[in-house]
Amino acid sequence: MNVAKTVEIQTTGMKRRKKRNLWLKIIGGIVGVLVLFMGVVFVVNVISNGVEKKKIEPYGQYVHVDGKKMNVYIQGDGEQTIVLLPGQGTPSPVLDFKLLIDELSPDYRVVAIEPFGYGLSDETEKERTTENIIREYHEAVQQLGIDRYILMGHSITGLYGVSYVNTYPDEVLAFVGIDSSVPNQPGMDVQLPLGLMQFLQDSGWMRLIKAVSGDPYASLDFEEHTKEHMNLISNQVATNPTMVDELRHLGSNFKNGEHLSYPRDLPVLLFVQSNNEQNQQWIPLHEEQAKQSAQGKMIPMEGAHYLHHTKFKEIAEEFREYMKQIK
Repeated sequence: MNVAKTVEIQTTGMKRRKKRNLWLKIIGGIVGVLVLFMGVVFVVNVISNGVEKKKIEPYGQYVHVDGKKMNVYIQGDGEQTIVLLPGQGTPSPVLDFKLLIDELSPDYRVVAIEPFGYGLSDETEKERTTENIIREYHEAVQQLGIDRYILMGHSITGLYGVSYVNTYPDEVLAFVGIDSSVPNQPGMDVQLPLGLMQFLQDSGWMRLIKAVSGDPYASLDFEEHTKEHMNLISNQVATNPTMVDELRHLGSNFKNGEHLSYPRDLPVLLFVQSNNEQNQQWIPLHEEQAKQSAQGKMIPMEGAHYLHHTKFKEIAEEFREYMKQIK
């Protein structure tokens, strides 16, 4: 091999090494920036959580269940009592229901319960099975001295509620579902990315995603103080271990309850989202469920899953009319 060829090969090799080293530096720089950015996001989240926790103003009162504190909120002094239960993952059930509570409380005593892991209630290490959850709800109701009441709830309450009314049939006067779950609805055996959800929350990325996504309550009729506190509490409790465990049991809870139905003599009123594009069987499923009751009624409403955010006046009015008609 001549000298010129050797020099050319060496020169080509040096250029390749320089190019490779340059790319390694670029990649290393990008990784370094990402690591630094993630560190900043994490630190900001930790500091913000500490600051925001001090801003949260108490509401409601505590009852003691299993040696822990469960937050409940009572408004109104009507002769009949409504026990109001939230959908899965609703950060602050009391504040989330506030618009509806204000509409119902002139005629009813409304008791909104924040289960363990939600709102201002403690977390718990007990498994989030349907049996444990409804037992805790019932203990809270007993602590308040309430023995006869209307059970009303959103979303997952449709699953827990049907088990509740069958377990405590002598206490519940009627069941009212707000786009409530149906025990035999399809697709509830899906595996959720719980690890990813926990990482996003703990790392601070969930806070960042929320910040760039805008305020989900901005267009709703809540007072600004209420909106602020719903966001503050959401940052505190979202994907805490208790909520994550409830999601972990979601599939088995639906599986165990898929054959449950409402007692024939229990009045059942179901407010159902009429424009559910993800589940074309949503209306038929609730129609069949309403037929389980001799006085069952389904009322379709166009809106988002959280119907009580926008249809609170209509829900309260239809509910009052229904209660006048039932025997």
